[in-house]
Amino acid sequence: MGLGLLILGILLRFFIIASLGKFFTTNVTIRQEHVLKTDGCYKYIRHPAYAASLLSFAGFGISLNNQIALLVVLIAVRLAFYNRIRIEERLLVKHFGQQYIDYGKHTWRLIPFIF
Repeated sequence: MGLGLLILGILLRFFIIASLGKFFTTNVTIRQEHVLKTDGCYKYIRHPAYAASLLSFAGFGISLNNQIALLVVLIAVRLAFYNRIRIEERLLVKHFGQQYIDYGKHTWRLIPFIF
Protein backbone atom coordinates (compact mmCIF):
# COMPACT_ATOMS: atom_id res chain seq x y z
CA MET A 1 0.00 0.00 0.00
CA GLY A 2 2.78 2.42 0.91
CA LEU A 3 4.66 1.84 -2.32
CA GLY A 4 1.45 2.30 -4.31
CA LEU A 5 0.76 5.68 -2.67
CA LEU A 6 4.36 6.73 -3.21
CA ILE A 7 4.20 5.93 -6.93
CA LEU A 8 0.74 7.47 -7.31
CA GLY A 9 1.92 10.69 -5.67
CA ILE A 10 4.97 10.87 -7.95
CA LEU A 11 2.88 10.29 -11.08
CA LEU A 12 0.29 12.86 -10.02
CA ARG A 13 3.01 15.42 -9.32
CA PHE A 14 4.53 14.91 -12.78
CA PHE A 15 1.10 15.33 -14.38
CA ILE A 16 0.38 18.49 -12.37
CA ILE A 17 3.77 20.02 -13.16
CA ALA A 18 3.25 19.25 -16.86
CA SER A 19 -0.14 20.99 -16.71
CA LEU A 20 1.58 24.18 -15.52
CA GLY A 21 3.86 24.15 -18.54
CA LYS A 22 6.16 27.17 -18.75
CA PHE A 23 4.80 28.59 -15.50
CA PHE A 24 6.34 25.82 -13.38
CA THR A 25 9.51 26.86 -11.53
CA THR A 26 11.39 25.49 -8.57
CA ASN A 27 11.85 29.04 -7.29
CA VAL A 28 8.96 31.10 -6.02
CA THR A 29 8.58 33.60 -8.83
CA ILE A 30 6.13 35.09 -11.28
CA ARG A 31 7.03 34.75 -14.94
CA GLN A 32 6.29 37.26 -17.66
CA GLU A 33 2.76 36.88 -19.00
CA HIS A 34 1.92 34.71 -15.98
CA VAL A 35 -1.73 33.73 -15.75
CA LEU A 36 -3.51 32.29 -12.73
CA LYS A 37 -4.22 28.61 -13.35
CA THR A 38 -7.69 27.70 -12.07
CA ASP A 39 -8.63 24.68 -14.16
CA GLY A 40 -7.90 20.97 -13.85
CA CYS A 41 -6.68 20.06 -10.36
CA TYR A 42 -6.37 23.76 -9.60
CA LYS A 43 -10.14 24.09 -9.74
CA TYR A 44 -10.27 22.37 -6.32
CA ILE A 45 -6.80 22.69 -4.76
CA ARG A 46 -4.51 25.73 -4.91
CA HIS A 47 -1.33 23.65 -4.45
CA PRO A 48 -1.98 20.22 -5.99
CA ALA A 49 1.71 19.50 -6.68
CA TYR A 50 2.41 19.78 -2.96
CA ALA A 51 -0.63 17.62 -2.21
CA ALA A 52 0.74 14.96 -4.58
CA SER A 53 4.15 15.16 -2.89
CA LEU A 54 2.50 14.84 0.50
CA LEU A 55 0.79 11.70 -0.77
CA SER A 56 4.19 10.35 -1.87
CA PHE A 57 5.72 11.07 1.51
CA ALA A 58 2.77 9.42 3.25
CA GLY A 59 3.32 6.37 1.06
CA PHE A 60 6.99 6.41 1.99
CA GLY A 61 6.16 6.63 5.68
CA ILE A 62 3.63 3.81 5.41
CA SER A 63 6.14 1.65 3.54
CA LEU A 64 8.51 1.95 6.51
CA ASN A 65 5.87 0.11 8.55
CA ASN A 66 6.56 2.36 11.51
CA GLN A 67 3.96 4.79 12.83
CA ILE A 68 6.53 7.06 14.45
CA ALA A 69 8.50 7.32 11.20
CA LEU A 70 5.28 8.07 9.32
CA LEU A 71 4.40 10.79 11.81
CA VAL A 72 7.89 12.34 11.68
CA VAL A 73 7.91 12.34 7.87
CA LEU A 74 4.46 13.88 7.57
CA ILE A 75 5.05 16.55 10.20
CA ALA A 76 8.39 17.61 8.71
CA VAL A 77 7.06 17.70 5.15
CA ARG A 78 3.88 19.48 6.16
CA LEU A 79 5.85 22.18 7.98
CA ALA A 80 8.14 22.70 4.98
CA PHE A 81 5.19 22.88 2.58
CA TYR A 82 3.24 25.19 4.86
CA ASN A 83 6.14 27.65 4.92
CA ARG A 84 6.54 27.52 1.14
CA ILE A 85 2.80 27.89 0.57
CA ARG A 86 2.71 31.01 2.77
CA ILE A 87 5.53 32.54 0.70
CA GLU A 88 3.88 31.60 -2.61
CA GLU A 89 0.48 32.86 -1.61
CA ARG A 90 1.88 36.23 -0.52
CA LEU A 91 3.50 36.60 -3.94
CA LEU A 92 0.35 35.47 -5.77
CA VAL A 93 -1.82 37.96 -3.85
CA LYS A 94 0.72 40.69 -4.58
CA HIS A 95 0.70 39.87 -8.30
CA PHE A 96 -2.92 38.85 -8.95
CA GLY A 97 -4.61 40.77 -6.15
CA GLN A 98 -8.36 40.29 -5.79
CA GLN A 99 -8.38 37.59 -8.48
CA TYR A 100 -6.24 35.32 -6.28
CA ILE A 101 -8.16 36.23 -3.12
CA ASP A 102 -11.45 35.29 -4.83
CA TYR A 103 -9.89 32.06 -6.15
CA GLY A 104 -8.78 31.18 -2.62
CA LYS A 105 -12.32 31.58 -1.30
CA HIS A 106 -13.61 28.58 -3.25
CA THR A 107 -10.59 26.25 -3.28
CA TRP A 108 -8.79 24.19 -0.67
CA ARG A 109 -5.18 25.11 -0.01
CA LEU A 110 -3.69 21.60 0.12
CA ILE A 111 -6.02 18.84 1.28
CA PRO A 112 -9.70 18.90 0.23
CA PHE A 113 -12.18 19.23 3.12
CA ILE A 114 -9.30 19.61 5.63
CA PHE A 115 -6.91 22.47 4.72
